[in-house]
Amino acid sequence: MNHRVAVMHGVNLDTLGRRDPAIYGTLTLTELEGKVRRFAEEFGFSASFFQTNHEGEFCEELHRTAERSDAVVLNPGAWTHYSYAIRDALEVAALPAVEVHISDIESREEWRRHSVIRDLCVGHVQGRGMDGYRDAIEMLRAAL
Repeated sequence: MNHRVAVMHGVNLDTLGRRDPAIYGTLTLTELEGKVRRFAEEFGFSASFFQTNHEGEFCEELHRTAERSDAVVLNPGAWTHYSYAIRDALEVAALPAVEVHISDIESREEWRRHSVIRDLCVGHVQGRGMDGYRDAIEMLRAAL
């Protein structure tokens, strides 16, 4: 494996499988991580995973990520839309990053349509369900 990718999930993503399956699907976070691990291996990456419902912990993990990863896939959940702390931590990490959203945030509530991290990312994926993570890793492979 040539590259290491950190896959970071934010607030409420630990409820996958229970949270509105019509929008988020039926896979649990653990099942999603298994699927993403296989996607990563397909593109020559080793994957590590992190999830928290605490914004400060997410920021601290981003600070550490640059020491042990070459790139990051992140789905901060609702923090995407307003957390300038996470934006600053992503900037500190200074790694190629792809923003992922399971649902099509552009077709949902107005407040979900704005991302404070998008301009720091080499790409973003939305509305592709769990396959969006495969797309994200493919984007990172091209970026590296």
